[in-house]
Amino acid sequence: MNSEEEFFDAEAGTDSDNSSAEFVDTNQRSLDMTLTEPASAAKVESSLQENGVKKPRQCLPAPMFSRNNFSIWSILKKCIGLELSKITMPIVFNEPLSFLQRITEYMEHTYLINKACSCADPLQRMQAVAAFAVSAVASQWERTGKPFNPLLGETYELVREDLGFRFVSEQVSHHPPISAFYSEGLNKDYIFHGSIYPKLKFWGKSVEAEPKGAITLELLKHKEAYTWTNPTCCVHNVIIGKLWIEQYGTVEIINHSTGDKCILNFKPCGLFGKELHRVEGYIQDKNKKKLCVIYGKWTECLWSVDPTTYDSYRKSEKKGGGEQRKSKQNEPSVNSEEDEEDDMPEVQETVQVVPGSKLLWRIVSRPPNSSQMYNFTNFAVALNELDKELEATLAPTDCRLRPDIRGMENGDLDQASKEKERLEEKQRASRRERAQSNEQWRTRWFTQGTNPYTRTSDWIYTGGYFDRKFTDCPDIY
Repeated sequence: MNSEEEFFDAEAGTDSDNSSAEFVDTNQRSLDMTLTEPASAAKVESSLQENGVKKPRQCLPAPMFSRNNFSIWSILKKCIGLELSKITMPIVFNEPLSFLQRITEYMEHTYLINKACSCADPLQRMQAVAAFAVSAVASQWERTGKPFNPLLGETYELVREDLGFRFVSEQVSHHPPISAFYSEGLNKDYIFHGSIYPKLKFWGKSVEAEPKGAITLELLKHKEAYTWTNPTCCVHNVIIGKLWIEQYGTVEIINHSTGDKCILNFKPCGLFGKELHRVEGYIQDKNKKKLCVIYGKWTECLWSVDPTTYDSYRKSEKKGGGEQRKSKQNEPSVNSEEDEEDDMPEVQETVQVVPGSKLLWRIVSRPPNSSQMYNFTNFAVALNELDKELEATLAPTDCRLRPDIRGMENGDLDQASKEKERLEEKQRASRRERAQSNEQWRTRWFTQGTNPYTRTSDWIYTGGYFDRKFTDCPDIY
């Protein structure tokens, strides 16, 4: 193992089930079957090969590194309240993906966008969009590794004909770090785009990530546009104890065409952990009439039900649960100030389904060896896959070509550390050269502008990436 400095982020030191489940796609059901029935999986693979469609890989080249022998308290203890982007972090706490690849995971449950496109009823469209917004953060469950910070000018593309979309992203700013992305349906039925500025802070025992920036989904057939922001993500026990994640905050999804809104409350775990992972909210029309209630867990599933039915069920539940709640008042807090770590509450029982509810979304099972692959989903496992045929078509700035990420994925932590340091020094040198010549950095595929729906600053895709004219791309690797 190399010296401690080789594990640090050098850029931080720079200057600056029933008929109600109509929303569940048949492809998802097929995937669930392949994970539980080996014989079925073999048949599916054979079929894919016969049809000439390449199947994404299902495992990483090497298992993840153990983090048990590494302590970052000496680094973080002086940085309470500071932005994490300015703090050096050991590379062993990374996962072998760039943040550009991490945001591509929004597209894992694209069938929900397709469902929204096919719905004639605006309420059902909003339900599908709400399910998509919740599903977009589901991949973060138990994902405690830090993605690599993208280099300025770094890009990532993903074309999934089987899922019906293509996606491109670019790191458009380094200080502050801003990632812009654009995706479209191959049938030209939707556009999904946004720019993300993850503001990270360290609070003693936890790291909090507040996702600045708007996300926009346009359903072209219906001439509708939806915008929202993601909830705050918090990683507990970064110093001592088992790492665990919660999402909290209010997500407001606005249909700018109809005035409908979906307000979702991602609940913090609470005193006894009863609310861990829970999501609850409602859809209202432009006159603020409540149309339906949405509830579930972002780690598991999401349901919708009529508001009157929901309220009646909750009232009856409270009448029958008084004794249990009263007995819990004498239980000790799991988060007392004397604790050395923030104990993760035991995961509560599965979501209690209100009779008459409709299933909007259910998470897909992860690979059996996910814990040895940074807790990646099947979708995430394939994001950094690279073969010669694909390599020949990629932009030279694509993060699949980053040697530090590739080294870590292949199990060579020393090489990954050296390459990371080299790339970041190269980035600093380029910045110094631009400063001396008063040259401004020029983005390639996005330009700064105004989101037409939120009227806030955004990065707009200028087009042309998939024409594959990459002669003017910067040399960043």
